[in-house]
Amino acid sequence: MINTTIKPFSATAFKQGEFVDITEQDVKGKWAVFFFYPADFTFVCPTELGDLADHYAELQERGVEVYSVSTDTHFTHKAWHDSSDTIGKINYYMVGDQTGTITNNFGVMREGQGLADRATFLVDPEGVIQAMEITAEGIGRNAEDLMRKVKAAQYVAAHPGEVCPAKWKEGEETLAPSLDLVGKI
Repeated sequence: MINTTIKPFSATAFKQGEFVDITEQDVKGKWAVFFFYPADFTFVCPTELGDLADHYAELQERGVEVYSVSTDTHFTHKAWHDSSDTIGKINYYMVGDQTGTITNNFGVMREGQGLADRATFLVDPEGVIQAMEITAEGIGRNAEDLMRKVKAAQYVAAHPGEVCPAKWKEGEETLAPSLDLVGKI
């Protein structure tokens, strides 16, 4: 999946009190996070979505749009948004993927269940997947770690020839791979 281009899709999302139609063309030209989760009105999912909502303004400042995706409908997303304080603070797209097209495009459909795995994809402005994370059902994700990956991916994209080492944080030293570094790290 890494370094592949996202596949065509069309869907309806709930965003800030409205239903909006989106396609893969709406994603291109900016950084994007696709945040798949199993289902609305569940347990780990709202904690993750709320954590992501707490970082949405910072993601927006970095030119990143967020698309949370489950196989629920956009109507169900609205109902959940209206009934949960945690989900009610979400301002990013809550995409309804009841046909499973997007979930299957990203390869995270649970076979025989009709539910998405808990998965995150970071997509660059050309629509190419730069990072991904998939966790088991009971393991929630951390938006702070996603922010670190976004910053690293954006740094590498803006600085060809440099790479970000483990635990890299914005402002820290990077590496410039070369013959001189072989065996010295």
